Amino acid sequence: MSQNASIVVFPSIFTRNKIKQLESNIKKILKIKNQQFQKISRDDSLIIIEANDPVFASSAINLLFGIKRVAIAKQIKNEFNTVVAEITKIGSNLLLKGEKFYVKVEGDSSGYLAKDVELSATSSLIDKTVKLGVKPGTEEKHDRMLYTFLTKSNAYVSIFMDEGHGGIPYNSQNEKVVCGIYDELSAISCLEIIKQGFDVKIIVCYKQKSELLNLIKILNQILPRTIKPKLELEFYHIPIKGSSSKSLLTQIDSITKILIHVARVNKIKRISLALSPLIFPLDFVEKSVKEVFDSGFAPKTPISGLDDDIFTSAKEIGLKKYLPKIEKLGKMRFSNHQSPKEIQKIAENSLKTKKVVSITLGPNNVHDILDSLEENH
Repeated sequence: MSQNASIVVFPSIFTRNKIKQLESNIKKILKIKNQQFQKISRDDSLIIIEANDPVFASSAINLLFGIKRVAIAKQIKNEFNTVVAEITKIGSNLLLKGEKFYVKVEGDSSGYLAKDVELSATSSLIDKTVKLGVKPGTEEKHDRMLYTFLTKSNAYVSIFMDEGHGGIPYNSQNEKVVCGIYDELSAISCLEIIKQGFDVKIIVCYKQKSELLNLIKILNQILPRTIKPKLELEFYHIPIKGSSSKSLLTQIDSITKILIHVARVNKIKRISLALSPLIFPLDFVEKSVKEVFDSGFAPKTPISGLDDDIFTSAKEIGLKKYLPKIEKLGKMRFSNHQSPKEIQKIAENSLKTKKVVSITLGPNNVHDILDSLEENH
């Protein structure tokens, strides 16, 4: 790692008017992850962080939404010769034998063209790396991109760069939503609500104890993105057996009633439903939305329009290995489910099983939650 490397955060396009919120979230996530930093500043549209450990700090920051990309980069003056020389220096250290590279320069290139920097740096790199046998590639086909962004005063030559997850900063809507997590799809739905800038009240619903470990592992991928050092989670046992489409609809119906109850108790106006007409019967989706609305709350259906993008979202939160389960939902044939009276009874019994778990975010979240649930028995 080059000395004096900074973390450079590129806000997503819809975060440009929410920069202060993103800066605040960056400070919070760094504190939660015990990452020390000296300074957070702005350079045109960029957020610059000087951290003790840029690698771990950038990894923590990239848990947040509202970010297009995060880079560890060397800051230099925005001068043609200086920029070309630094790209050549960093590129010479990063390139491996036989790699194809591509130099990309974007931003404010006042007094010269970004394309001129790209051409000059490419030519210089070829000369400096003759023994490595590296070759210039194209934007579409390369092994390593050497990226530089120019502001009015400075240039940031990337040493490492990672794509962000888009969206807008957490809680930038200043509104809270109740989310239920009971399977992989509902976890993605909760993630999408967070990605849209809402604060979340999370409840976890499970049919049997054997599901808990899996659900808590999934939950653990989401919790850091709420940027809360301490959280209070609610767990409910849903007394339903089987894994048929009928039992799934009954489970979701029961959870909808629990969500309404939790929203009412906590005086939260909005409820998230993990439903999409691309997966579930349209009449079932519409009935669930209407039930929430008729109860006096605003229903949110964050995955209603998602198709194959849902798999990208799953990978974002470390759910890649659970994708087959989500695919299975798309292949299900749904039949009629329990009567309204039976569902009401199931929901009422589930509400009696409520367990509240308070945790401080840390490396042992999964074990801490499981231990707290055991203590509550």
